[in-house]
Amino acid sequence: MVYGSEAILPTDLEYGSPRVQAYDENSCKTIQEDTPDQLDEARDVALLHSAKYQQALRRYHARRVRGRAFQVGDLVLRLWQSNKGHHKFTPP
Repeated sequence: MVYGSEAILPTDLEYGSPRVQAYDENSCKTIQEDTPDQLDEARDVALLHSAKYQQALRRYHARRVRGRAFQVGDLVLRLWQSNKGHHKFTPP
């Protein structure tokens, strides 16, 4: 097997399958030359789609976030970040 090419069975060559009959070497060469350009274009399109998605996600998040102002002495719920040294039944 050769990287970048398709396998053709000996019977296809012997009996002349439509794929073998329709093969044109000149068109295949031009397609191989254009493939890297198409790949770069597909990457650019994917990058634009990703940027558009990220921007929409940021806008959605920014609409849902509520700003809060805390004053000294306000009671807030604080979550423990580490349970090291605490048992499961330790009172909060």
